[in-house]
Parts: sequence; C-alpha cells; structure tokens
Amino acid sequence: MARAPNKRRQLVVRWSLASGLMTLATIAWVGMSRRTGEFEVLPGAQVAGLTSVLSRTVEGIVVPIRFEDVTERVGIDFHHMPVPRESLLPEDMGSGVACGDFDADGFTDLYFVNFSGSVLPDAPMDERRGRARLYRNVDGAHFEDVTDRAGVGFVGFGMGAAWGDYDNDGDLDLYVTSYGGNVLYRNRGDGTFDDVTQASGVQDTRFSTGCSWADYDRDGDLDLYVCNYVNFVFRDSDRRRTERQYATEQPYTLNPSAYPSQPNALFRNNGDGTFTEVAAAAGVADPSGRSLSASWVDLNNDGWPDLYVANDVSNNGVFLNNRDGTFSDVGASSLAADYRGAMGIAVADLDNDLDQDLLITHWIAQENALFRNMTIDEMLGASADGRLWFMDDSASLGLGQVSLDMVGWATGFCDLDNDGLLDLWVANGSTLEQADNHRLLQRQRSFLFWNRGGDGFLEVAARCSARLAEPMVVRGGAHLDFDRDGLIDLIFVVHGGRAIVLRNDSDRTGHWLRVVLRQVGGNTHAVGGCVYVTAGGRTQMAQIGCSSSYLSQNEPTLHFGLGDSTHIETLRIVWPDGVEETHHNLSVDREITFEHRTEYPIHMALEAPRRQPQTRQDSGVYALPVERKRVDAAGR
Repeated sequence: MARAPNKRRQLVVRWSLASGLMTLATIAWVGMSRRTGEFEVLPGAQVAGLTSVLSRTVEGIVVPIRFEDVTERVGIDFHHMPVPRESLLPEDMGSGVACGDFDADGFTDLYFVNFSGSVLPDAPMDERRGRARLYRNVDGAHFEDVTDRAGVGFVGFGMGAAWGDYDNDGDLDLYVTSYGGNVLYRNRGDGTFDDVTQASGVQDTRFSTGCSWADYDRDGDLDLYVCNYVNFVFRDSDRRRTERQYATEQPYTLNPSAYPSQPNALFRNNGDGTFTEVAAAAGVADPSGRSLSASWVDLNNDGWPDLYVANDVSNNGVFLNNRDGTFSDVGASSLAADYRGAMGIAVADLDNDLDQDLLITHWIAQENALFRNMTIDEMLGASADGRLWFMDDSASLGLGQVSLDMVGWATGFCDLDNDGLLDLWVANGSTLEQADNHRLLQRQRSFLFWNRGGDGFLEVAARCSARLAEPMVVRGGAHLDFDRDGLIDLIFVVHGGRAIVLRNDSDRTGHWLRVVLRQVGGNTHAVGGCVYVTAGGRTQMAQIGCSSSYLSQNEPTLHFGLGDSTHIETLRIVWPDGVEETHHNLSVDREITFEHRTEYPIHMALEAPRRQPQTRQDSGVYALPVERKRVDAAGR
C-alpha cells in the first residue's frame, strides 16, 4: 500500500517529462523556422492537429463578465511613445504601468512609463508628449494628472516601474527602469518626490526591464531586484541586415538573440536610505538570462520569499531562498525553467491547494505555460514530500494551444466575477512588423480566460468587451479595483497608442472581500504577507506583492471572490515576520485593513516566542477575538 503514492508520482513525472519533450520539440521546430525559413507558422493559420485539436467554444454559454472602456470618462489621456519606431529592439519592448496609492487616501493611483524618443544616436526626445505620467485617483470617480506637481515626469527610454516603501516612512516610493538609466523617486509625503537615485546607490545604466520589491532577508527593509535584458548596441550596418521570420523579412536589430545577455541586479537595503548591489554574491545575477520580469513569491511555503525570473530566449530562473542572504538555483529540478521566449508572470494559488502556481506568457508558437506547483497536491497524496517542482498544465486547462498564434506580455490572475475561481487576462501584441508598413507592428487580440472550475478556462474576451475584441499591440498591463466597488478592473498600455482603462461592469457576480495589510516597525505595507480566507468550505490564499505582470505592478490590495457565501468563517494572516493571526465570522462585500506591530530583524520565524490569544481593535473597523502565534508558512 505504501508504494501506490510513489507510482502516482512516477506517472505524473513521466507525463511532465513527456510534455516537456513535446515542448522542446516545438521550440526546436520553431527555432529552425526562425533560422532557415524552411517552415512557416502564419499567425491565425489553422494547422491541423496543432492549433485546433484542443479548441474550446463558448457558443450557447452565458458569460457574466462585462467591461466598458471608460478611459476618456475617467480622465486618462496617456499616449505611449509619440514618435515613429525605427525597428530597434528597445523601442518595441515597453512600456508598463504601476498601481499604487502614493498619497494614502485609499484609492489606487496610476503611473504610466513612457518611451520619449528613438534610440538612434542624436535623435531628439519629445519631453512634452513622451514623458511618464502620474495620475491621482480622485475618490474612484476620475483621475487627475499630477505629474508636474509630483516631479516624476521621467523622460527617457522608459520600460517598467514599481511602488515600494523602501524608507519605511509609511508612503510609497517609486522605482522606474529604462534603457540607459533607472531612477528612484523618494516620496516626501506631501504629494511630491525627490530623485535619490545616486544618493541611494540604485543607479543602473544598462537595458533594465522589470523590477520588484521584497524583503528577501526579512530585516524589515524592502530590497529591490532589477531585471536586465541584453547589451543592445546600435550599429548602423545592422539596420541593413534582415532575417526571415514567419514568412516575413524582419530586421536583425529586433532579434534579442543578436545581442548578449546582461546580469541582473539585487539591491539590498542597508536600512539607512542606501543600498548595496549583491546579486552575484546572493546567487541571483542570472548572467545568461535575457530577463524581462521577476516575481518574489514563497514557492515552497517556508515563509521566505523566493525568486522567479522570466527570461527571453534563455532558461528562466528559479531561485530558492537559503535564509542566509543567498539563493539556490533549482531551475532544472523544478521543471519550471524551460527555454522559451518568456515575458510576463502571473502568480496565484490557482487550484486552492495552498501553494503558489505560475503562468508565464511566451513568444509566438511557444504556448503560454501554466506551471502548477506540486509541492502540495491531492493527486500525489502522501508522496507530496515538499520538494519544489512544477507541472505544465496549460493544455488540459485550455490555456495552451489558444496562445500559439500570439505573443503574450502582461498577465494576471484575478476573480473577475467573484465566483471564488480565479480568472486570467493576457495582453497580446506581436513583435513582427506589418508587411506593408514596417513602421507598424502586427496587432493581436488580447485574452480573457473565464475560469469554469473542473471544465478549465474559456477564452471570452470578445464576449466581454467590444474593446477587447479589437486587435492591438499591448505590452504593459495591470488589474485593480480603481473605484472600490468590489469588481476588478483592467489597465492596458498600448505600444505607440493610448492607454486603456476597462471598468468591470459585470452585474451577476458573487460576494467579495478586499484585504489591506499594514505594519508598524518595518516593511510598512507588509510585502510578502499571506492571507487565507475560508468561506463556504473553500480556503483561498493570496500573498502581498508576489505577481509582477510585465513591466507593471498590480494593485497590492488582496481581493477574494466568495461566490454565494454570505460570511467568512475564518481569515488567517501570516505576517512577514512569521506571526500568525486568525479572525472569525467576518461579513462580506467590504474592504478591511489589518494592522500589525512588529519588531525586526526576524531571521528565523520558528525560533521566536509564541504569543497568547488576545482581543484587539484593528484599524478602527471592528473588535474581534484574534488568535495569534508565531509559525512558519506551512503552519508548523
């Protein structure tokens, strides 16, 4: 009897390896077509047995999700890259949007990164139209452009951005990445910012892309990971070189494989307003990866933030936190570091088994990957021994073959109809130029996947919004509830076009809960904290700040769809310092803020003393019996 679970695991491993071999064969086939042009995969073409055998239909199914384009109505008039593109790689990779409440009024604000001009030598910058823009959210009704007043109108070849309170003064600071020079803006707390890049020691003049904040050493100060892409150097002679990609001639200067990769940066917070770059010493420089996105997330449930890095035309990085300031590269053994063109990352506990799963968007003909975390899984039973490994389950869930035609970028898991099941959005946009106009990129339709539970996902974008039915060239994107009505909205950054705000107007949805975490004593926004919500017999888990989309940042508030449940049985918080707190019998359809006083540094959660149950007032919202104890994330 003891051998049965091992047999189950062997079957799963064999299936996973077979799936991996099929993926490698597809990649090799695609690579040959890119190099030689002997084979052609035309976007939109129906290839028997490859693009249709797993197709799903929504005919006859009522889709409850609805979105309305409210961009102009709410006052967003951001235009990305208001200059003609010149078929150079940095121009086509950005840009993103970062969601964060910089003025602490309870409503999430938006920072759009921009690309101010061509990277051709001596090309002028459009400092008026091409700067980054900060929009303040006014009571969820409209947005006010406060860029000039705030002093964050970055002018340059902007890529991504992320909000984080690095100085623990209670308000969010802002890091912006670019091709040629990044910037750290310190929030003064009065609606204005200072450029402290040089003084803080976080300058980086390489081709930087995604960035993510986390307290990886659990000392109470946020650290910063910065992805670097390739060493792009303009040579006029390269502009005359072309290569055949999918039946079209494409410029050599758009191929990331034409340029060497660059190592990434990890800036460790010294706690005095300065940082020290420690990526190589920590083991996360990833010098062979052409990195585009990175997510800090506790992958093995030990209470310490690990790191997943999405790399283009190179192996992804999977780095486990050793709890001593260093990381172990477990990419190969995790089965989640395959060689594809990876762009965006979505992180969530998709199957409610209390470990984090990953969705990685990919280049054309490579399929998006849904890496199901097998650390804890019912199908393995007792043989789930805690070893970190993943299984690509995209095909069986309906997320794989539908993406073969597309180039995927920003992405995110969120419950769009509040039924308790996480849905998925994916922003698409080609990197191939239009055949009749090389100034323009080929447009593609983005995806919205509705979670049908045991039936997998259905792609329903065109059924939910006329705007989503339009082909576009999207790069950055994020989800948030900007009007705090309990429905998740979407933001898209269109390359060379106007940003789009899609308000969720679904009218047949379930109950919901929004959770905000705040700390006193360090890590003020509780980045890395986990919340477990049990309602209607189902437990959902979410972690603060773990999903980085592509060059973008989702709203840090945790949102839980509850379906028909009219109350929450238990809400458990595992704070970043390891203290656990449990609340009982909460009402639904509301936002609740929880506050926690902590003492840093907390290096080993299991060695800290236990706290006794107590009753207290949280955020002036309610008084409830609170159970508190110090544990690790696995509940030991």
